[in-house]
Amino acid sequence: MRSFDGQFSDNRPLKRTREEKVRLLAELKETVRTMKQHTSPELRVSIAAKIKELEADLAAPPPPPRERRLPSHQQDQFGTGGPRTPRKPRPPRETF
Repeated sequence: MRSFDGQFSDNRPLKRTREEKVRLLAELKETVRTMKQHTSPELRVSIAAKIKELEADLAAPPPPPRERRLPSHQQDQFGTGGPRTPRKPRPPRETF
């Protein structure tokens, strides 16, 4: 359930690290291994598809690291580069 419309997590894929993906893959394989015979075929197919997706994702080479800093010629376009001035303090809240 969402706390409000338009929050950050709406309609965005989860970003997982490689270690999280390896752990999730191991958990899913363990889940398939311990399933009872009367488990629905749709659930089995769904988990098997997720396992294949994770295996394919882990088999792909990791993306190259992104450069955090902009080139020096682009830094001048976005401001002076110096520290920002502090904001005014907020007035105290009223309690009821």
